[in-house]
Amino acid sequence: MPAPFFFNDRLKTKIFLLAVVPFLAAIASIGIGVRQQATSLARTQHATMQAAYLSSKEIELRHYVELATSAIEPLYAPDAGAANTPTPADDAARQRAALAVLQKMDFGPDGYFFVYDMHGRSLMHPREPGLVGQDLWNLRDPQGSLTIQQLVAAAQHGGGYVRYMWHRPSTGKLAPKLGYVVALPRWGWMVGTGIYLDDVDTALAHIDERASANIERTLQWLGVIALAGVGVFALGALVLNVSEYRSTDAKLKRLAQQVVESQEQERARLSRELHDGISQMLVSAKLLLESALARFERGETRVVAAETSLSTGLTRLSDTLREVRRISHALRPAMLDDLGLAAALEQLTRELADEAHEADEADPTSQASIEIGFTQTGEGGAYRNPRSAPLPDAVNTALFRIAQEALTNIVKHAHARRAMLTLDIAQDGVTLAIADNGRGFDVALAQADPRAGMGLRNMRERLEPLGGELDISSKPGHTILTAWVPIPAKHISAAPKHTETP
Repeated sequence: MPAPFFFNDRLKTKIFLLAVVPFLAAIASIGIGVRQQATSLARTQHATMQAAYLSSKEIELRHYVELATSAIEPLYAPDAGAANTPTPADDAARQRAALAVLQKMDFGPDGYFFVYDMHGRSLMHPREPGLVGQDLWNLRDPQGSLTIQQLVAAAQHGGGYVRYMWHRPSTGKLAPKLGYVVALPRWGWMVGTGIYLDDVDTALAHIDERASANIERTLQWLGVIALAGVGVFALGALVLNVSEYRSTDAKLKRLAQQVVESQEQERARLSRELHDGISQMLVSAKLLLESALARFERGETRVVAAETSLSTGLTRLSDTLREVRRISHALRPAMLDDLGLAAALEQLTRELADEAHEADEADPTSQASIEIGFTQTGEGGAYRNPRSAPLPDAVNTALFRIAQEALTNIVKHAHARRAMLTLDIAQDGVTLAIADNGRGFDVALAQADPRAGMGLRNMRERLEPLGGELDISSKPGHTILTAWVPIPAKHISAAPKHTETP
């Protein structure tokens, strides 16, 4: 390319960078400053909210315990008007009644009251009844702290708060807990309740999330401003280079089409070499081996080992010959060039159905068998009548490869029991439709996935240079792929014909 082109290109790049880089640097500096200040404010807010939240929870726990002690107060306090001191039996009955009252009091799935004696024996635990009656005085949490001893000590000092680890009933996992306990000296009890601090952490996390969301929205607005500015610069650059991009895109499309045509030409050459060269040599070798085996069998002296070796060699040679023919046909079927598209498609449907049936017979659990039908409608004479003008090779190749790719995917992945291929020839073009009753797929997701949508993109790329269109609709039980290619009117025979292969 001439030197002025490179000079202009470099100049446009420099002007663009001189305009964009300082603008982006200023926006970035503002964003960093805003983020630092907002983060500092969020941390201060977190600490303040945490202290206030814990304080409110401590007051709430105290009120819960006061409510519990008030509920059993008529049972705990001796009757003022009683003539005699309650007997031990009466006192035991009152204790059982008090435990029953506390057993029924709760506040949510993880909110309950517990009762221990001053020696660490569990008297009542509504969420873990298996602990009742056990001596938990030496119970330690994962950090080694003596949980029950800390609670008893707090109760003996007139009531207090204790942080410890305990199993959360709703999850069954250890979680940090804040407990508040008081003592009932006359009965030698410790009564208390608690809240799990991960709820507090969750509430604070929500507050932090809202603060972070506010910060992110501020930064997003800055980003929008930056993108808008860059977009203005980019739009100017795009307007200046649009003609160059169009030219490059056209060149790439031509190159892609040349690559596809080169691949098809190379496939055709390899197919002919395999069919006319290697295949013929294999047939010749097979005939020689069959002749040698026949002489052995007709001879007076039979050599069983030699006959067996020749028979095995003939079997393997036959398998090799079939594989060479299969590869030759897969590269490019000769019928496509000799008899046209319809005959090649009809042969393709038979071969795929036979292969699936053979796989099903080899492995009955595979359920690979599928019925594939072929229907040809419209102006069909162009494919059967040698005097009619055949379709262009590019149209034949593109539609055959699309059918090959679609039917192969149906056999391998669709789990379909039936499929139908329809070729319709009209005055303005040729339509190829492939339908199946398989499980279907998400068309949008397949086209967006760079790995799963490769086959669909290849189909579109084959049709695009020909001016064709590809349409796909899919749902469970029904998927249809339709490819349409325009063709000149001179390639369509005037004699209508309709053939159908079940």
